[in-house]
Amino acid sequence: MKHVVSVSLGSSSRNHKVIIRLFGQEVLIERLGTDGDRQKVIAAIQSLDGQVDAFGMGGIDRYIYVNNRRYTFREAEEIASYAKRSPIVDGSGLKNSLERHVVHLLADHPLIRLRGKKVLLVSGVDRFGMAEALVAIDCVVLFGDLMFGLGLPLSIRSLKGLDRAARMIAPLITRLPIRFLYPTGDKQQEIQEKFAKHYREADVIAGDFHFIRRHLPKRLDGKIVLTNTVTQDDVELLRARGVKHLVTTTPDLEGRSFGTNVIEALLIAIQESRQELAPVQYLALLDKTGFVPRIETLTSRV
Repeated sequence: MKHVVSVSLGSSSRNHKVIIRLFGQEVLIERLGTDGDRQKVIAAIQSLDGQVDAFGMGGIDRYIYVNNRRYTFREAEEIASYAKRSPIVDGSGLKNSLERHVVHLLADHPLIRLRGKKVLLVSGVDRFGMAEALVAIDCVVLFGDLMFGLGLPLSIRSLKGLDRAARMIAPLITRLPIRFLYPTGDKQQEIQEKFAKHYREADVIAGDFHFIRRHLPKRLDGKIVLTNTVTQDDVELLRARGVKHLVTTTPDLEGRSFGTNVIEALLIAIQESRQELAPVQYLALLDKTGFVPRIETLTSRV
């Protein structure tokens, strides 16, 4: 049996385990949260290295891509260095291929109809493939990178603006510990309502779920949420706040949509070479798996 483990800086309360059958092989997929404890992440990687077919890195980005530039987070690179024998990925390769593909699939979907909608993308540098695809289908996109990543009440309203911000800020923020930029551990369960005006003005709230949840308003009536990495509790939270449709770019596996790091690790694990793949290779494999985006209607509110 193949074994894929996502070792995460996130909350252990979100842990999950599932066995699936893929291409005639059984695969155990496991998520291990460490409640923000960096040393526990390293210890888990060291203890499982060589015993698992691939690692996912959860709760932290190793790379972000903007246009043709790649920025590397120093802390994530150090953590990844402890995997000597098993490949380790953060999901960024899949974000740049799968999520771009999913946006185009949903552009004229009879239920979602993304084309031309107003979108709040909570972090564009985290999902540049999604960002470019949304603009390509004529969405009016507000990029929340400065708000959700740095807490600054400044919005970005174009890909050129996002590019300029990335050039200025990415070389600096990639040197910081991830806890200064992204909720880890128990902080993933906290909600502090903020930037409600931007949530309210958007038709679609898109991007990383922990960023979306971090400042979630009390009401999101009639909104579409486009994200991934949601548990059943997250789904019920969105339902209670009036979200109409939930879309996850990764499939529903026994009530849980895993992060892109898990799905990327899964696709690598089932290859003999166990090497990272090119974007077109990820898409070709995903097409063969039959995985499709999860689309769920949560409320009937208009």
